[in-house]
Amino acid sequence: MIDVTIENFESEVIEASMHTPVLVDFWAPWCGPCRTLGPILEKLETDYKGRFKLAKIDSDQEQQIAGMFGVRSIPTCVLMFQGQPVDGFMGALPEGQVREFLDKHLPPAGPEEEAPAAEEAQAEAADDNDLQTRLDKLQKAVADKPEDEQARFDFIKLLLEMGLEDEAKVAFAPVIALAGTSQRLNALKIWMDALDAASLAGDANAKLKALDASIAQNKRDFEARYARAQLLLAYNHWTDAMDELLEILMRDRSWNEDRARKAYVAILDIIEPAKPPVAEGQIPPEDPTVATYRRRLSSVILS
Repeated sequence: MIDVTIENFESEVIEASMHTPVLVDFWAPWCGPCRTLGPILEKLETDYKGRFKLAKIDSDQEQQIAGMFGVRSIPTCVLMFQGQPVDGFMGALPEGQVREFLDKHLPPAGPEEEAPAAEEAQAEAADDNDLQTRLDKLQKAVADKPEDEQARFDFIKLLLEMGLEDEAKVAFAPVIALAGTSQRLNALKIWMDALDAASLAGDANAKLKALDASIAQNKRDFEARYARAQLLLAYNHWTDAMDELLEILMRDRSWNEDRARKAYVAILDIIEPAKPPVAEGQIPPEDPTVATYRRRLSSVILS
């Protein structure tokens, strides 16, 4: 695995792919699904013993490369061979599905890796990766205890991270009426509303250009700014979406019945990772991205 920048992109991706397929992983530090997919890709690079090379690109830091590939959401993976993109996928797929994707394109395994140890193969088949295991456990938790809001939030969030929007809406339907009184459930509704808006918008790049033009003409076109934030949210550009919402809040903190602030808080709820266990009396560490954007919100609201 190698971290790729614009400086080494030609040598580590284009030239390297002339001999060995290169799987390019577009990610960002704040992206929850990226943190799920990343370890899977690194494990598979080891398991496949040189049949492909993993190149990781921070889409926030290397926007020029992300633009070259037309990356609209992260994680996005693109398989390169002989200097050209061959195939790709978006979202945090389970390990089994990533293996299927790789096996379609990679050269056959050598004799020494054709059959892994029987125990390992059985474990992988039973497990089909931690992602699917998590989904199954959360689905069971919701079925066993429908009133458990945290379990339902985690279940729907994981479905959305995996791109399973229809399944997420089915799981959300029994509690949709509670979104007005629950911050976490409202966060899921705001996320799904953004996905619906993005679907109606069609070509995301064309829509963004049109919104940018409207904002350039009128900095207080809050409808355009909010639509832009929705589009960014839908494609998992969380921090960019919050930056746009801050532009609204700095000009009108209570615009449209507090709509921008509610969307900003919703994104914080969505991207905040689970707190690690700590000793009694200690405060768990806060995610640095979440902490930074909480401070930015406070500085605007309290100014």
